[in-house]
Amino acid sequence: MSDLAARLALAEELAREAGALALSMREGLGPVEAKSPIDFCTEADRAVERMIRRRVAEAFGDAVIGEEDGGEAAENVWVLDPIDGTANYIHGGPRWCISLAFMRAGRVEIGVIYQPREGRLFSAQRGKGAFLNGAPLKVSHLAHGAAPLVEVGWSERRGIEEFGRFIQALTAQGYEFRRHGSGALGLADVAAGLNDAYVELHINAWDVLAGLLLVTEAGGVVNDFLADDGLSKGNLVLAATPEIGEVLAGLLGTRLTAG
Repeated sequence: MSDLAARLALAEELAREAGALALSMREGLGPVEAKSPIDFCTEADRAVERMIRRRVAEAFGDAVIGEEDGGEAAENVWVLDPIDGTANYIHGGPRWCISLAFMRAGRVEIGVIYQPREGRLFSAQRGKGAFLNGAPLKVSHLAHGAAPLVEVGWSERRGIEEFGRFIQALTAQGYEFRRHGSGALGLADVAAGLNDAYVELHINAWDVLAGLLLVTEAGGVVNDFLADDGLSKGNLVLAATPEIGEVLAGLLGTRLTAG
């Protein structure tokens, strides 16, 4: 087994283990920390991140960048969100997940997203395709024949007015839009053909790196999220089925990349 294949196997194992841990802690969460009016942290977030950091260190000694405890870039580094969609997790809904990406020399090589409540394990290794519970994924290519459906995330890092202007631009194109509260799952659903695109005007790297690899490996297009120090500062994110990628990039003032 190559070292990347070994890391993919560990990422899938850790995602499932993390999901089970988060589910077990759902009752009796204790105090909820409000980072902002729409951004939260629970003891489950912290426990999951601690477990993943420990297991990665034991297996490979790689660096880790996590939402809760930070970290620094390195030649080999894991970027993780222990629970993406914490507000949904707190409220008892199913729309939350664990997101794990592995980067080597500044490039994402592995991406795994696990949605415990639905039992959906998304995984990708660069150049080897994207999969959902072992079945190959592909973006929609608008084969449904309906209006394109774009999931649009929002955080307070961009004003609600800017968000509203983008929604107006989407509807002027005749596109549908949704917001479900997990950027990682929004990207995974693009890879699975359940959404035609995911856009957020600013989002952090741990939310999107795994999902962006899923999308490109499923035949989609993305912007260069890592430009302008996106790894540490976050960035605008765009991922789409190719048929609407250029239109959305034009609305957002960004460029598509080969991934």
